[in-house]
Amino acid sequence: MSTLITNIGELTTNAGSPDDRLGTLHDAAVLIEDGRIAWVGASGDAPAHADEFVDAGGRAVIPGFVDSHSHLVFGGDRAAEFEARMAGQKYAAGGIRSTVAATRGATDDELRARLRGFIAELLAQGTTTVEIKSGYGLDVATEERLVRLASEVTEEVTYLGAHVVPAEYADRGDEYVDLVVGEMLDACAPHSRWIDVFCETGAFTVPQSRRVLEAGIARGLKPRVHASQLGPGDGVRLAVELGAASVDHGTYLTDDDIAALAASDTVLTLLPGVEFSTRQPYPDARRLIDAGVTVAIACDTNPGSSFTSSMPFCIAVAVRDMRMTVAEAVWAATAGGAAALQREDVGVIAPGKRADVVLLDAPTRVHLAYRPGVPLVKQVWKDGVAAL
Repeated sequence: MSTLITNIGELTTNAGSPDDRLGTLHDAAVLIEDGRIAWVGASGDAPAHADEFVDAGGRAVIPGFVDSHSHLVFGGDRAAEFEARMAGQKYAAGGIRSTVAATRGATDDELRARLRGFIAELLAQGTTTVEIKSGYGLDVATEERLVRLASEVTEEVTYLGAHVVPAEYADRGDEYVDLVVGEMLDACAPHSRWIDVFCETGAFTVPQSRRVLEAGIARGLKPRVHASQLGPGDGVRLAVELGAASVDHGTYLTDDDIAALAASDTVLTLLPGVEFSTRQPYPDARRLIDAGVTVAIACDTNPGSSFTSSMPFCIAVAVRDMRMTVAEAVWAATAGGAAALQREDVGVIAPGKRADVVLLDAPTRVHLAYRPGVPLVKQVWKDGVAAL
């Protein structure tokens, strides 16, 4: 099956030069064949034959968004907690435990149905690749359920048994880490590609985080790290030392953190929905980008600190409040997310890559930030198949 999309007013390929890494083309066309991009170029040079022709009508086309940080398998919600924060209560990591109770009590079918609803929600907003973490089970049986269910809908599954210390292990954090790196890891590793840890005050110390990550690495999992969300710490430098694909949040970064990231291959994933929802200060993406740090944007969809699945919304917030240009934010939400997942087949529109393509109901990608909250995704192709 082949599809030719023609009359694209502005095509963002992410296959450009250092001076224009978005590789922007105008009056362009894209040929999709058998789930892959087969050809990209000017509309006037497009192949004459295809099974299906789509006239973009001068609209913009971008790669599918790559959301490299989410927590989509959970029970219950925390609307009351959000309302309390908006009334002035401070955010703390301990709220995760309330979701743990609801998740443990949910059946597989209940969790699966909700997860598939979120996947449809993401797709409708242009997200074609998503990473999903566990972390709302915090016991062996439930953590195994969460990664197993996540693996039904994505290749990018992260074992996050070290999210917080559960209530039954209160004041026994090291004993809980023993479980995380032992029986729980044994159960979850077969369903996972990644291992993550919340290296933060109120969650896990640097020595505990090192144990978790090194145990995962020894089992063939690749490391990711939550760090510097609630205050400065050594989590960023631990992530860089262990070669983590990404370190996520980065709300409170020191100059040394930024220098370490800039000198490494570790991506800093910004989560604009978190600061929006918790009223914490927004990280300064301009400072990071100017220092040479590779930056991604993700939604961090979760019931506590960022219950949004809208990448366009996160792009708009990053542009307005994190000092990113629209081009930087769109790159961070596509190719940047791919870099955070160490993927070269998504986040780009170029021959041989996966045909994950989004047609916007707008003449330019700028409208993603210019028209916040407006549903601008007109059509999505996932692996070359029309999904909307």
